[in-house]
Amino acid sequence: MRTAPSTDLTASGVVAVLRAPSAAAYLPVVQTLIASGVTSVELTLTTPGTLDALPALVSALPHTAEIGVGTVLTADHARAAIDGGARFLVTPAIKPDVIRVAVDAGIRVYPGAMTPTEVEAGWDLGATAVKVFPAQTLGPDYLRHLHGPFPHIPLLPSGGIDLAAIPSWIEAGAIAVSLGGPLLGAVFRDQDADALALRCRAALRAVSDARGVRR
Repeated sequence: MRTAPSTDLTASGVVAVLRAPSAAAYLPVVQTLIASGVTSVELTLTTPGTLDALPALVSALPHTAEIGVGTVLTADHARAAIDGGARFLVTPAIKPDVIRVAVDAGIRVYPGAMTPTEVEAGWDLGATAVKVFPAQTLGPDYLRHLHGPFPHIPLLPSGGIDLAAIPSWIEAGAIAVSLGGPLLGAVFRDQDADALALRCRAALRAVSDARGVRR
């Protein structure tokens, strides 16, 4: 059975995508994100130690945090992430085994897709929404055109989206935007939580303004 996107994700319209030097750097950054209103956070498996650190990290965060695991390429990693407390999974491509594990567990899953064929395949396998990747290369008009034949498929653009581009993606029909470097900046190097909080607020405001709702 398909699991719908969380109300937190659809309300905020932002997913933070974290690629850190190591999983030990996650906690203070995630705490700042959550305190700033970005409660959907994707921890990527390209960060060393993510699966090992996940249970303790989830336990240390408030229940309002929706912590997921991204760059999931195998069913074994999908199961390990779910066992560790992940509330959603993200893949960079259509990975049927990963999607099935998530669907069977009742966990939200966002498979990556680029072409119309891939978008439909991910949805047919039970995706919560389909991640359109690499978003900035494709552009908001591409997303708008995908909605023509697929008005029933929620789309989540990811990859290279900067803060100034957020309104264009929301206006094109994205349910939310996944933000990596442009949102995180140099926080893993400079630990500037105040600057991160400002970027979070700017991103959330851009989403709400594009939706016609003032924060």
